[in-house]
Formats: sequence, structure tokens, C-alpha cells
Amino acid sequence: MIHASPPAPPLLSIEDLRVAFATRAGTVEALRGVSLAVAPGESLGLVGESGSGKSVTAFAAARLLDRAGRITGGRIRFRGQDVTRLSAADLRDAQGSAQGSAIGMIFQNPRAALNPIRPVGLQLADVLRANGHSRAAARDKALAALEAVRIRDAARRLDAYPHELSGGMCQRVMIALALAAEPALLIADEPTTGLDVTTQKTVMDLVARLTAERGMALILITHDLGLAAQYCSRIAVMEAGRLVEEGAPGALFSSPRHPYTARLVAASPTPTSTLADLTPGAPPPPAPARPNPPAGTPALLEVQGIGKRYGDAAAVEDVSFAMREGESLGLVGESGSGKSTLSRLICRLIDPSAGEILFEGGSIGAIPARDFHRSPLRRAIQIVFQDPDGSLNPRFSAFDSIAHPVRRLTELRGEALRRRVIESAGRAGLGADLLGRFPHQLSGGQKARVGIARAVAVRPRLLVLDEPTAALDVSVQAGVLRLLDDLRREDGLAFLFVSHDLNVVRMMCERTVVLQAGRVVEAGDSRDLFQAPRTAYTRELLAAIPHFRPGAAREPAEPVA
Repeated sequence: MIHASPPAPPLLSIEDLRVAFATRAGTVEALRGVSLAVAPGESLGLVGESGSGKSVTAFAAARLLDRAGRITGGRIRFRGQDVTRLSAADLRDAQGSAQGSAIGMIFQNPRAALNPIRPVGLQLADVLRANGHSRAAARDKALAALEAVRIRDAARRLDAYPHELSGGMCQRVMIALALAAEPALLIADEPTTGLDVTTQKTVMDLVARLTAERGMALILITHDLGLAAQYCSRIAVMEAGRLVEEGAPGALFSSPRHPYTARLVAASPTPTSTLADLTPGAPPPPAPARPNPPAGTPALLEVQGIGKRYGDAAAVEDVSFAMREGESLGLVGESGSGKSTLSRLICRLIDPSAGEILFEGGSIGAIPARDFHRSPLRRAIQIVFQDPDGSLNPRFSAFDSIAHPVRRLTELRGEALRRRVIESAGRAGLGADLLGRFPHQLSGGQKARVGIARAVAVRPRLLVLDEPTAALDVSVQAGVLRLLDDLRREDGLAFLFVSHDLNVVRMMCERTVVLQAGRVVEAGDSRDLFQAPRTAYTRELLAAIPHFRPGAAREPAEPVA
């Protein structure tokens, strides 16, 4: 007779966890009785909107809550031991092991998590030396860690400071730091934010392989349901500090039992989504206020053989395309393909090394970037930046952030300026009651709306959108995309839409340009390009898109009381 082995005890067990934060307005209950468990080698996806309690759950499990946060009830057991009330020193003793540290953490904002005055190689070496490696071995292993997360020229990057690396590279350094000590549990809090789809796949494949090889457990916190479905064996859905549904991804996403889960699924872009699909109940898009001009109409923007070099390296080389008034053009490619550089060239924030940029038939490429703010065309070309935290002045209220370009680029003052700010905020879906708040008092979606309102307040003709929804929840993203589409139709705006999310580009843009290593490798009608890509590179980008397939599996999902 064969006896079945008893199930392995969970590595991490959270029982009826309650967490509260002290604020000036009183106590805010962030977690309201959360219970979940993770076994060795298991991968758990934790999904939900901002404020649902995903990160608070992870920070409480790792005992990283800030001073305002307090565990008010429940237990956290790690390897069977209650660690809820241990001191920091006792916690290290309880969690330590011969194989390395107990919990590794990939933080959502790598620039804030990395030490700005210490080279990344030394930061990796610090972790490795704390886990018993010699100085020489630590440097070798630090190099291997950077190579494992696909950082180009890793030996040279060891001596780089965080400010010398792109956002995507900083994210990969953060992942290397978390994996360096071979933890038993890896908590990944939005680990691929800002990464292109192929790098995202490479990184997540690496994480999945390491967790399998080392028997590590993984908690993946993400707003990307496709990513969670692809890399997690079980999904837990959180809303307002509670766990509302849990189950295998196939059943949970194909037949969600909780209305909140159903809303998240509906708001997630797929290869066949439309804006109406993402915003059910909203009226269908109206006809454009100003219909797109016919193909023979002169271009609003022409880029002719544009190039940008930094020393011997070409960031952009011989790029050409044109855009008409009211058109939306998508710009896609991996990190380092030249998308952001090209955007900054078009916005006249940096000078080209070669080629020409024409706007309404006149040359703007010849105007030095340092002087372009004096040009009357400055207000015609505006940009919405990828990172609202980094692009908003922390000492400006939302009102001041929107008013600043209006003061500089128009003659509006006094009551007329105030009306323009309130009008622009309203069009961006930002209530007047929020205009007195500073960035740290706003949610991610609200900050994204401030950036949009600031850009449209001066009534531009061309709006460059650099990953405008990259860090937003799917439900917030759906609202922002609908907002942008409405603004485009009402004002006849042209969009240059830069994004890693190819499903969003397909949905928002009539045409798409694909960049690789600074060059255009494919361009054309979005529908044709996405259905029948001509180049292997474009096919690779499309194949890397994570997605869930409703109905692909029928495991029973478990509603949570």
C-alpha cells in the first residue's frame, strides 16, 4: 500500500491579519482580517487596485511597515514561528538560514529603494557579504547577478550609480539585489513596472526558474492580470483591505464569482479589446468633433532622417515618419530602442545630431532646445511624462502644477487663469476639491490626471504621451485611456503614444512604428501590423505579451467570506 505524504506545512501563514495606520485625520484601517498561506515552491499572485492592501500585506509579512503602521490583530507565521511581535534582532535570528536570508523583497520604486550615493556593484556586494561571501567572491557574484537579469555591459554597470541608469535598469538591479542572497520567500511588488514586454518576460522567466530550482516561494503583487495568470499557480484578489476571492487563474478569471474581480477582468486590455469593452456602461465614443483630414492633407509633424548620438553610441538613427492632425501614432520597442529619446527630440527637449523635424511645414529641429521655450510653437507640442511623481514639483499644489505652463505660455492671468485651470482639471477627471493638494496627497491615478491636465491646459496641437498609464491599476488605466480618447476627439489633438503595453497601443492608435536599437524596423496600420507582423522582432514583441485566456482552465475558484 502506498501512503500519501502529508502536505508540506506553509512557509508563510497569515491569519486574520489587521493593520492600521495613524494619520492626522485619525486611524485608517488598511487590512481587515486577511488570511492566506504560501507553501515552499508555490507562486501566489496578489492582485487588486491601489489601496486594496496588497503592498501592506507584503510589508507586514516582511516586517517592513513604517512607524505609522501597526499590526492590531492576527498572526504572521514564518516557518511555523509567530514573528508578529519579535524585535528586529530576534526576527533576523528566527528567519536566518544556512541557505541565505528568509525573505527577499523587490520594491516597486527602485530609485527610492537604491542608495543614490553608492555604486550598484557595492550595494549588491553588501548583501552578499552580509550572507557570508568574501569581498572578492561578492564582486564576482554581483557581476553574475547583473548578467542574470539581462543588464548589458554588466561589468561596467557595477561601478555605475543609480542616477546613471535608466528606470528599467534600476528595476533590474533591484531584482538582482532581492535574489542575490537566495531567499526562501521572494516578494515581488510590481517587479516589471517600466520594463518592455520582452525584458519583462525575460525577468519573470528568470524569477520563475529560480523559484522552481531553489524551492523558493513567490508572492507576485501586480495590477497586470495577464502577468499573474501566466506566472502564478494561485491568485488572491484584494479589495479595501480584505481578501474577496481566491483560486486558480483559469477559473478565477474566466468565471469570477465576486463583482470586484469581474470589474478587474473587464478593465484589462486583451488583443481584441476596445475602449468600450474596458469601460462598460459608458456611452459609445462620439464622432470626432473635427474629423481626421484626408490622406492628402499636409502633415502636422514630419520627422526626416532624424538621429541622436551620445559620443560613439547612436540612440536614434535615420528615423522618418509623418503625422496628420488628429492622428494617433504608436511608438513601441524594447527599453533602449530609442522611444524616449525620439520623444524628447520631437518635444525639443534635446537637440538632434542629424536630420530634420518639421511642424506645420516649418523647421523646428534647427531651433536649439535651450531656446525653444521662447518659440510660439512651444505651447503647440506638450508631453505627459511616464512618472508623475518625478515630473510634478513636490512643492506645487495640483493647481500650481497645472497653472505653471499656462502662466509661462499664455497671457491668461487672474480669474481667466483660474477658470482655465479648473476647466482643464475637470476635463482630465480631476475634481476641484483636489486642486489644493500636493503630489504626496494624491493617488497614482490622480497624479496622472494632473499631468494630463497640465499638458492640455495650454491647448496643444500635438501631445506626446510617454507611458501615461504604465504604473496605473487596470481600472484606473481604463478611465485614463477613455479620457485621453475623449480629449483627442474634442480638440482634434494628435497623439504620439509611447508605450510598452502593445494591447493599449493597438486600441488607441491608427498606426504604429516599431523601433529596435534606434532604427525603424516596421511601420504601418496598427490592425495589419498586430495581426500579421512582417519582422521577427515585432513577432517577438507580440509573443511576449502576458495575457489570461478565459475558459482555458476550469479549476474551482473559492469565494472568500
